[in-house]
Amino acid sequence: MALAKSAVIFLMLLILAGVSMAAVYTVGDSTGWTIGPDYEKWANSKKFHNGDTLVFNYNSKIHNVMQMRQQDYNSCTTSSPIAVYTSGSDRITLKGSTHYYFICGFPGHCQSGQKVNIDIATPSTVSQQTPTASQKSDLDRSPSKV
Repeated sequence: MALAKSAVIFLMLLILAGVSMAAVYTVGDSTGWTIGPDYEKWANSKKFHNGDTLVFNYNSKIHNVMQMRQQDYNSCTTSSPIAVYTSGSDRITLKGSTHYYFICGFPGHCQSGQKVNIDIATPSTVSQQTPTASQKSDLDRSPSKV
């Protein structure tokens, strides 16, 4: 019985460790952050979560990364960035459950498609549901041996 409890606890820890591990995504994959790639397609092929990290790799002499509000992202307006990154290898950790909007602030680059909209997935509503009255009744009747 003790071995079975240990096995269950171990499996639960493995599941929790898998859920809590954040992913690292290189924007544009091997191409990096430049003019040309379809960043909308790239972002739509991923499922981003709170705690994941984006890596922007680019030539800092001809590109940068600007985090923008949606309105400025849509219009490629660079006058009011939330943040500006210029290292050529920027790591940005996604926090919260929101959208992130990034553009290149060099003239004409955003208009040429060097922009990406990152949508962070929200936790499943199924995991947030509370048990129904009948489910609570079933839970109350089940033995609670741990």
